Amino acid sequence: MESQVSRLVDKVWDIFQRTAEDARLMIAVSGIPGSGKTELAMIMARRINEIYAGQNEGLIASVIPMDGYHLTRAQLAEMPDPEYAAARRGAAFTFDGEKFLELVRALREPLTPTSQTLYAPSFDHAVKDPVENDVPIAPTRRVIFFEGNYLSLNKEPWSSAAKLMDELWFVDVDFDVARQRLIKRHVKAGIAKDEAEAEKRANENDLVNGREIVDERLEVQEIIHSSYDPEWEY
Repeated sequence: MESQVSRLVDKVWDIFQRTAEDARLMIAVSGIPGSGKTELAMIMARRINEIYAGQNEGLIASVIPMDGYHLTRAQLAEMPDPEYAAARRGAAFTFDGEKFLELVRALREPLTPTSQTLYAPSFDHAVKDPVENDVPIAPTRRVIFFEGNYLSLNKEPWSSAAKLMDELWFVDVDFDVARQRLIKRHVKAGIAKDEAEAEKRANENDLVNGREIVDERLEVQEIIHSSYDPEWEY
């Protein structure tokens, strides 16, 4: 995995050097649940910031998680079949894709001396709902790594957001490896009371979504292969 990351860091830094000063470099990192996309995006932003800090002051890269665009539990409860919506939370239809597209469009606007800080929502796992305006994106943050399940999905509005990205990356993982990661994650996060319940959730929700993510994927610029690694659990 390290060799893949090092190559991608070099690639991103090279592209950034050629990016106009009034523009952002925007990369969408997608993959099925448990693929490692979150960890990859965080590693990439940290590495790019380390390179930038060696030559400048401040930080240049940010990570924007798609998790903040979950529909709230109240919104799910208003759907025609609220029980099904709640059970399938995490599926594409349980996200506010249009709201995500609005942010991507705003970040794509040219930067000027009067550009303001923009904000994205985060997701509070304690209350199981998004937190509005919790992720600041200053005008100085010019390398943006978006991460989420549906960022290369060939369905609207995700495909419209994908067209605004400079690159699409996909983290590829064996479904069995993802399943084991998800079981551990669900138990640790309190989403499931034990491994049996966690495996049921993984099989009946996460990996069902994963099949759509794989089958309906757009063409991407990078495919990063994620295999089992104790340090690559998220």
